[in-house]
Amino acid sequence: MSINHVRPWRNIYRRESRQISVGSVKVGGDAPISVQTMTNTLTTDVAATVAQVQAAAEAGADIVRVSTPDEASARALKEIVAESPVPIVADIHFHYKRAIEAAESGAACLRINPGNIGDESRVREVIAAAKDHGCSIRIGVNAGSLEKHLLEKYGEPCPDAMVESGLEHIRILQDHDFHEFKISVKASDVFMSATAYQQLAEQTDAPIHLGITEAGGLMSGTVKSAIGLGNLLWMGIGDTLRVSLSADPVEEVKMGFEILKSLGLRHRGVNIISCPSCARQGFDVIKTVEALEKRLEHVKTPMSLSIIGCVVNGPGEALMTDVGFTGGGAGSGMVYLAGKQSHKLSNEQMIDHIVEQVEKKAAEIEAQAGAEAAE
Repeated sequence: MSINHVRPWRNIYRRESRQISVGSVKVGGDAPISVQTMTNTLTTDVAATVAQVQAAAEAGADIVRVSTPDEASARALKEIVAESPVPIVADIHFHYKRAIEAAESGAACLRINPGNIGDESRVREVIAAAKDHGCSIRIGVNAGSLEKHLLEKYGEPCPDAMVESGLEHIRILQDHDFHEFKISVKASDVFMSATAYQQLAEQTDAPIHLGITEAGGLMSGTVKSAIGLGNLLWMGIGDTLRVSLSADPVEEVKMGFEILKSLGLRHRGVNIISCPSCARQGFDVIKTVEALEKRLEHVKTPMSLSIIGCVVNGPGEALMTDVGFTGGGAGSGMVYLAGKQSHKLSNEQMIDHIVEQVEKKAAEIEAQAGAEAAE
């Protein structure tokens, strides 16, 4: 099996929450924290949207959200759902009728924004459609679109206003005997989001969807999300997440998994541990890691790989990884397998050989898992 060191000080104790279903994906309870993204194609362009959904699913997305701003988009969901390998969430912007149409088209979940969807009578119709078609609902509170009465009460968007909005809509759903819902309280401000989520987690057992909305571009948005979501996840808060980036949806999925992997909450693909490189390096660490990341994208099996440029920290890191390579100078380095020294290898052969070793180890892990499942 893959190397896995369990230590008490690494444990994260997740908040207890109810479990709901988003299509075939369980959210909350003891289910793995799911990773989501959202398409940015025109929903009416079914082929382009399906292609983006499939690319996101291949990258590991458990759930994909699709925008439904008009009737044509809501109706197009029927074809998209039919071809999607993962559950589809319909993102409802303003008109409650889009939610009803999306439910009829087979959406697994309806995301409604309390500040935009309208009064309780409209929400009641959405609930009826969700019940009729087996949809769950996400209450999606956003600091940028809070209800007028809450802005008047608090003077500006703030955590208290966001949580009050969310709890009001939880009450509406529960009053109509609807419990298949999750909730988010997103803001672009990390402090506002984190505070709102902490307050919300203390007042409901509903599954929580994490996100820092409008976080920014690939680099800045990932940093903001890692800080905000990472701290919440560390506290045990969060059952599903989306890293909202001005970037390809596939990048959102990758970053979501990287955040979860860094906390030991999800394990998918190769976790590369590498040094930043310095004058001691026995090979070009930066280019090597860049090449390996691309060459190993197809590996879905959870495992670890250390790429260290010299022998200062290399042997120690290799002891804790499934496969490792440590630079030793004179154009060669040491290959480690399962934490032990295995053989020397020239730098020129390193990338191809490491890919081969990782693929071999991944096959062994999968075979062992299959044998255990068959017993």
